[in-house]
Amino acid sequence: MKMIDNTIPKFLLTGVINTLVGASVMFLLYNLAGCSYWLSSAANYLVGGTVSFFLNKYFTFKNRERSWAQVLRFALTVAVCWLIAYGIAKPLTLRLLSGMGEKLQTNAAMVVGMGLYTVLNYLGQRFFAFKTTTQEDADDHVAD
Repeated sequence: MKMIDNTIPKFLLTGVINTLVGASVMFLLYNLAGCSYWLSSAANYLVGGTVSFFLNKYFTFKNRERSWAQVLRFALTVAVCWLIAYGIAKPLTLRLLSGMGEKLQTNAAMVVGMGLYTVLNYLGQRFFAFKTTTQEDADDHVAD
């Protein structure tokens, strides 16, 4: 299995789509429906995460497995990648930008966290959440 293949642009496209869908739900609920910040942002992650799961499963990684274990692996991947990425990003960025304003440091840390999260999440989804189990699946995956 090659480390770099056609799943990377598909994963990035999927990320753009699920971000647009989730963010749209969040802003519509908050601004038009009058829902709270927490409910609106939670809906963003719930809807965006659901879109991400199905697009990555069927479009990006062409995975045929049907199990609750896979859903759990996906959720675990997202949670662990978020904790690692944002756990590394803030102290790293604070150190690199020491002497700069707190607002700049925090915003930069969020951008760095997003980048780290994207890389870690791709690896986690490809090699853990949606890992192919047979050679036929692997061959189909690379052929696209």
